[in-house]
Amino acid sequence: MKISVVTAVINGGDTLPQTVQSLRAQTYPDIEHIVQDGGSTDGTLDYLSRHGHPHMALASAADGGIYEAINTGIGRASGDLVGLLHADDYLAGPDVIARVAEVMQNPDIDGVYGDLEYVARADAGRVIRYWRAGEYAPARLRRGWMPPHPTLYLRRSVFERAGVYDPSYRISGDYDGMLRWLTTGQVRLGYIPQVMVRMRIGGVSNRSFAHMLRKSREDYRAIRRHNVGGIGTLVGKNLSKLPQFGLRSP
Repeated sequence: MKISVVTAVINGGDTLPQTVQSLRAQTYPDIEHIVQDGGSTDGTLDYLSRHGHPHMALASAADGGIYEAINTGIGRASGDLVGLLHADDYLAGPDVIARVAEVMQNPDIDGVYGDLEYVARADAGRVIRYWRAGEYAPARLRRGWMPPHPTLYLRRSVFERAGVYDPSYRISGDYDGMLRWLTTGQVRLGYIPQVMVRMRIGGVSNRSFAHMLRKSREDYRAIRRHNVGGIGTLVGKNLSKLPQFGLRSP
């Protein structure tokens, strides 16, 4: 089973080395790293040319935003499974992709996800939030639940039948995509009860109050678009984050 990992990046030189190193450290042998660069000028391309994954496919061109870049990367992927690894994130251990491949041997599921840790941007060893996702159930969508997007791996056939990311969203295209795949697409998911990815805080969704406001508006648009609830779902989605600040992974 070939697994494609897509990274969309622009000027990610500060954090990309840890991203790439975590991928190179994986024990699973059949990994393809699809890097979609938006025209970096900070040494990102030089680093990738010198230290990129042995099975890296790199393309660099201006794009219309992160979701357009991700869609281009998915279109270039040749793996049976496709997941994302953002340039601010890194895999939590060397067995993550092997666990994904193990669970996806089950032909009755279309994808898999796991737990996520948010870590400090300046100190990736300091955990800020622990997102213990738990098992998926359709009723949880109306309470604002979603799989941790950075941990999600899907069969390539899911994108072929249910579409990729909607680039009209600037921040919440991942939430919209997951709701579409889980409702219209009827995707069946497996769950890995371990931390799969560590994600640095300070991304676009929480960079400023204006960004957080836009994210809430886009989240609500996705909720209504896919008929999974209303304002209560949006409130539940945001409130569910609060306990994550007090939890720590086992």
